[in-house]
Amino acid sequence: MTLALEGIRILDLTRVLAGPYATMILADLGAEVIKLEMPGHGDDARAFPPHVAGESAYFMSLNRNKRSMTLNLKQEAGKQLFRDLIKKVDVVVENFRPGTMKRLGLDYDSLKTINPGLIYAAASGFGQTGPYRQRAAYDAIVQAMGGVMSITGPAGGPTTRIGTSMGDITAGMFTAIGILAALRYRDQTGQGQMVDVSMLDSQVAILENAIARYAVTGTIPEPIGNRHPSIVPFESFATADSQIMIAAGNDVLWTKLCEALGIEDLVDNPLYESNELRIDNYVKLRPLLAAPILTKTTKEWQTILDNAGVPNGPINNVAQVMQDPQVQAREMIIPVNHPSAGILNMPGIPIKLSETPGSIRQPAPLLGQHTDEILANIFGYSPEEIGALKANDIF
Repeated sequence: MTLALEGIRILDLTRVLAGPYATMILADLGAEVIKLEMPGHGDDARAFPPHVAGESAYFMSLNRNKRSMTLNLKQEAGKQLFRDLIKKVDVVVENFRPGTMKRLGLDYDSLKTINPGLIYAAASGFGQTGPYRQRAAYDAIVQAMGGVMSITGPAGGPTTRIGTSMGDITAGMFTAIGILAALRYRDQTGQGQMVDVSMLDSQVAILENAIARYAVTGTIPEPIGNRHPSIVPFESFATADSQIMIAAGNDVLWTKLCEALGIEDLVDNPLYESNELRIDNYVKLRPLLAAPILTKTTKEWQTILDNAGVPNGPINNVAQVMQDPQVQAREMIIPVNHPSAGILNMPGIPIKLSETPGSIRQPAPLLGQHTDEILANIFGYSPEEIGALKANDIF
């Protein structure tokens, strides 16, 4: 079956998370991704635990559908081979600190003279411009600086990092989107371009209504736990055995919720008859909702609220997520067989295309696993020519 990005070749110099996440998305959708790694070391993530048969589960979860080639870009012969590769690819992706590729003579301005249609994507902590561009960044740094941490955590408690690496992941998503947009423009004009994505920019972009609320009210948003800042009730409640998330996002759902909880008298109560009033009177309202919810288990409330048409859900742990029938039905947990590590369960492909669905075709590569294959297939090098290149220690 044809894949959506079949025929697109990507040279991937990225490490750890933001860049590899972007190129994994594109590889899942059919792009040929050549992961270019440092000889003897490779992507830093290869050293991250836990390991299975010497292979990092972290690395394997982010680098499926890619081929690994090692190349020493500090040697002139390695740089020249890299330039030769540039003539054969559509996209280059890197997540070095700004200026690194320029010092190597391999920055976008240099490479576009070799391949004018080249799309050069750079994902970095703070972007290619601005006063912070040379600063180092990790996920927790940009979550802190980008405002996300300031609105995450329990009300009145310490601010909290989001439990998944949203600083990296959002930058990876925006990088993939930028590459796709640039490919579309190239289809129309033949012209390549640079895609500049900042982890900090990406955090600001997902602040959602926090910026809007501050701009309108002048009040700085603070952590409020599992509550929604603009909708009530829209939060988690304790049940007889665990917790349940309930989201009554409009007045119709508010009425249905009250009926399901057996507190119909609140529907016509003038203190709660609109969402704005429910926000204003939240302190009085919450215990009135919490009391009946405590009387039944989460499973019982799921059935009752589902029948009433009120959005709800249990607060699942990771094991429960992996066993969830909806998650399984959507093929969002996929077993992938790695040649060294064996079977590893990993997240599936969230983008479901009707005509050109993505697929997980191969596991993450061993370091340098495909170097000979790439040199033979792309350049037509013979085993003897490959051997001569290896003698120069550039792989």
